[in-house]
Amino acid sequence: MPWPATALGWVPDWPVAGRVKAFFSTRQGGVSPAPWNAFNLGDHVGDAPALVSHNRAQLAHTLGALPVFLQQVHGLDVIDIDAQTPPGRRADACWTDQPGVACTIMVADCLPVLFTDPSGTWVAAAHAGWRGLAGQNGWGVLEATLAHVLTSKASQSLQAQDVQVWLGPCIGPQAFQVGAEVREAFCVGHPEATPAFTPQGESHYLADLALLARWRLQRAGVSAIFGNDGTPGWCTHSQESLFFSHRRDAARLGATGRMAACIWLDRA
Repeated sequence: MPWPATALGWVPDWPVAGRVKAFFSTRQGGVSPAPWNAFNLGDHVGDAPALVSHNRAQLAHTLGALPVFLQQVHGLDVIDIDAQTPPGRRADACWTDQPGVACTIMVADCLPVLFTDPSGTWVAAAHAGWRGLAGQNGWGVLEATLAHVLTSKASQSLQAQDVQVWLGPCIGPQAFQVGAEVREAFCVGHPEATPAFTPQGESHYLADLALLARWRLQRAGVSAIFGNDGTPGWCTHSQESLFFSHRRDAARLGATGRMAACIWLDRA
């Protein structure tokens, strides 16, 4: 379990190279009013642009790095970023080897996934809701990100088994009810994914998003996987004081904010 690093979020606890830095923001801190209270980083959820800009500047100050925000669309595109990358590029994952540039993924129930290598020569981040995680024919956003990092100019002879991954908070298996079509997207042809789905009456299931991500990563050859283990402390839906949750709040309150998972290389 990560521990609070500042009033704004957590520092992941995982054994990475010293120059690799990571951070996960909570809803605490910031200046946004309800229902985005308070540290909302999403500029597409109805919050006042000036307040979102203030919160994003506060995040950048906390990181000591430039967070590069994407326009996430539950797709499979992975882009390279640097200090000149404009915010809002359409993609669901990004990679960089440039110090001081933070790969940044916004979430409010979806799973943020951070990647790096043992030497700390590059970092990457991916947005894994169930659609992006499932992808098509067993190829989703995690497979796309892994393929991208392994063919990057900084990876050289790196293999999937060398990649280190951290899974952040997401909606937990206690709260993520889905239909049969979601189960089919993962399980048709892959019965090994079945344990991630617990039946809840006819044609409904509780899905374990973090377990599905671990399975897909392990199937791709990644073994060094840290972070979210599916226990309640990681659940964005149930931990209302800490986390935004689209599924919990959007219908009830009309909107909700977004948190951010960030990973970057220290300039030092």
